[in-house]
Amino acid sequence: MARKQATTENIIIGLDIGTSKIAAIIGKVKSDGGIEVVGMGRYPSKGLKKGVVVNIDATVESIQRAIDEAERMSGVTAHSVYVGIAGSHISSFNSNGMVAISHKEVGEEDIARVIDAAKTIAIPSDQEVLHILPQEFMIDSQGGIREPIGMSGVRLEAKVHMVTGSVSAAQNITKCVERCGLVVADLVLEQLASSEAVLSEDEKELGVCLVDIGGGTTDIAVFQQGAIRHTAVIPIAGDQATNDIAHAFRTPTSAAEDIKKRYACAISQLIANDEEIEVPSVGDRPARCLSRRSLVDVIEPRYEELFQLIQAELRRAGFENKLAAGVVLTGGSSLVEGAVELAEEVFHMPVRLGLPHGVTGLKEEVNSPSYATTVGLLMFAQRHLSAAKPEENRPNKKTQDVQSVFDSMKNWFKKSF
Repeated sequence: MARKQATTENIIIGLDIGTSKIAAIIGKVKSDGGIEVVGMGRYPSKGLKKGVVVNIDATVESIQRAIDEAERMSGVTAHSVYVGIAGSHISSFNSNGMVAISHKEVGEEDIARVIDAAKTIAIPSDQEVLHILPQEFMIDSQGGIREPIGMSGVRLEAKVHMVTGSVSAAQNITKCVERCGLVVADLVLEQLASSEAVLSEDEKELGVCLVDIGGGTTDIAVFQQGAIRHTAVIPIAGDQATNDIAHAFRTPTSAAEDIKKRYACAISQLIANDEEIEVPSVGDRPARCLSRRSLVDVIEPRYEELFQLIQAELRRAGFENKLAAGVVLTGGSSLVEGAVELAEEVFHMPVRLGLPHGVTGLKEEVNSPSYATTVGLLMFAQRHLSAAKPEENRPNKKTQDVQSVFDSMKNWFKKSF
C-alpha cells in the first residue's frame, strides 16, 4: 500500500502509552470538523510500571510496533502525535488570578494577563505544568462567566485547574516517542483525554466523575458546571487484580490476565454456583479445573477496595454528594463483568460504562473502553488544532508564551461553551 506523508492540516494521531498496552489511532479531520478513524494499532506494553517508563528500549519497541500497525492500516506515515500521560507523579490543584481590566472592557490582553496571574504559583522544581484548564471568570465579583470578552467592568478574576507532572517522567515519555522518529505535539492528561471521548456535555454540566481504570493506575476527573474541578490518581488498577489471580490460583501472570479478561466477575450474584474454569499451572504441571466463584472471591474484594478508595477521594475533595450525573467507568479494566453493578453498590449513585463516541470510520473497532483515551486524544487534538502553532507543539517547556496560553483558552471556551 502506498503511504502518504501525514500533514497537520487533516491528519491527527493519538498515542496512549499505558502500563498494559500501547495503542495508536490515526484520524482524519473531515471538512465538517468530524474525525474519521483510518488506522489503529495495538501492542503489549513492556517498559512501563504504573504509567512511568522503567525500560526505554522496551517502551520504544512497543510504541514502534503499535505505530507500524496503524500506519499499515491507514497508509499514512506518522510524524506528529498527541501522547497521553498518567501516573502517580501527576498532581493537580485549583488556582485563581486577578487583574485590573485595561480599558473597562475585557479584551484578549486582559484574558492573557489573568491566566498568567493564575499560573504564577510555586510548584516543586521537579514538577512542570501540563495543563491550565479554565473553570470560570469573575468580573467585579460576578461569577459564573464563561466567555468574558467584551464585558464591562473594573476587575477580572479567573479560576483555573492546574495539572503538573514529573519533569523526568515527561522527558522519558518524550524521549521514547522521539526515538521512534516521531514528534510529540502535546502531552495530554489521560483522564482529560478520556473525558473528551466518553462524557456528554449534560453530564459535565450536572456533575460527573470519570473513572478511567487502566492497567497500572486508576485516573479520576470530576466535572461540574461544564468545567473540570478535580483530578486524582489511585495507584490500584487492573494489574493488581491480575497479580491477585496469579498468586491465588498459582498460575503464570499471562494466564492470569487471560483468565481475568475471559471469566472475571466483580459481583458474585451474577454467576452460577456450578461454573468451572480451566486454570493453567506453573511449569509442566497439568491444568486444573476450579470454580468460577473462587475467581469472584479474588476479584470482588480488589474492585470493592478500588471503588472505596475513589469514594474516599471524592469525599475528601467535597464532591461525593455533588455528582447528579453519577459515575462513568472507562478504561480496559472497567470491562470486568459486574464492575458497574458493584460500583453502584459502593457509590450509591448511577454508574454507566463509558464507550468512545463522536468518530466515524473504524468506529466499531475502537468502540471499547480500552480505546477511550486514544480516541479522546484525537478529539483533544482536533479541538486545539486551530490554536496550536508548529513551534509551540511542545507544551512541557518551562516557559510558555502568554499568547499561546490565551489561544488555547479561547479555543477551549469556544468549543466547550
